[in-house]
Amino acid sequence: MQTVITATKRETGSHSILTQLRKDGKLPSVLYGFNVEETTPIYFEYKEMAREVQRNGVNHIFKIQLGDKTYNAIIGEIQRDALKGNVKHFDLLSINMKEELEVDVPVSIVGDSIGVREGGVITQPNTDLKIRVKPSDIPDSIEIDVSSLGVGDTLSLADVRDQIPFDILNDDDYTIATVTPPTPPAEDADLEAAGMTADDVEATGEKLDPNKPGRTD
Repeated sequence: MQTVITATKRETGSHSILTQLRKDGKLPSVLYGFNVEETTPIYFEYKEMAREVQRNGVNHIFKIQLGDKTYNAIIGEIQRDALKGNVKHFDLLSINMKEELEVDVPVSIVGDSIGVREGGVITQPNTDLKIRVKPSDIPDSIEIDVSSLGVGDTLSLADVRDQIPFDILNDDDYTIATVTPPTPPAEDADLEAAGMTADDVEATGEKLDPNKPGRTD
């Protein structure tokens, strides 16, 4: 059963009002969209909303009770405290459950990459995909298998678009994952930077300085 979260209208016009709300354990927000006559400033009990987000994820459809009306809504933009990282404010978009909408869904890369087994490092330049979908079909995440990626390989959306059962709005060259070569040991990197090889290093392990004469004994 979907939890109904109670929202309360709030005053606007002063930064101190928002500060006091947060001190009192409230979470400022705004509600707009389907069946909302105008953007409405509201607030929630912070702990209650945080609990629902942790339980269901940010792409969950929240049932919001405001006065005598109930709205189906999703979280839009989230504002966080720059130092503490906790949520300060977010937008709630009221939606029509019968119409498709555009949402950003997290990408979860799965599989044991060949390149990683060979010592490479996998990176994920983009962590979400924008899809068009019915509200009831919004996934928590989209899994993409990177098992076949070798060292130096890049996986773009064009490579996997046909494997994803959603209407994806990103371009084909949208990068999902890459496997970069392993970082050489620090000593090898120093030698390479100096244009030297291991044969240039004396048995003592000291590196030759190209600006100083070598040993004469």
